[in-house]
Amino acid sequence: MPLDFDGACTMFQVFDMPTSLAFYCDVLGFQLVGSSGQPPRCGWALLRRDNIELMLNTQYEDDQRPPVADPARQASHGDSSIYFGCADPDGAYLHLRDHGTNPRPPIVTSYGFKQVYVTDPDGYVLCFHRPATPQEKDSSHS
Repeated sequence: MPLDFDGACTMFQVFDMPTSLAFYCDVLGFQLVGSSGQPPRCGWALLRRDNIELMLNTQYEDDQRPPVADPARQASHGDSSIYFGCADPDGAYLHLRDHGTNPRPPIVTSYGFKQVYVTDPDGYVLCFHRPATPQEKDSSHS
């Protein structure tokens, strides 16, 4: 008998919960639906936007948190990513840019997707994408 389950939720370890909550809620439009304490100073948070859930957990207990994030640890976060279906990558790019997140300009990939990439405050990669139109695919080879 196959394993029966439904849904999935990514969890990211974050250095500064208030900064991460501001990014995911204020910039990306997630709603806080659960937390381990009084936000934004909580150790764990559950966020939801439509049918997408994301958990954030602090990397350190309050009394063990260093004054600044470890650059090596944050650099390793580039190996973790979430790909969000997005009908308008160009609009996503403008929204992200207008919110000071420094996204990469939209591209059309060799495998036929139009994508916009940005990193969150902890260096996790987020991609907003959809299948490229035939015109977009043709113009990417020019």
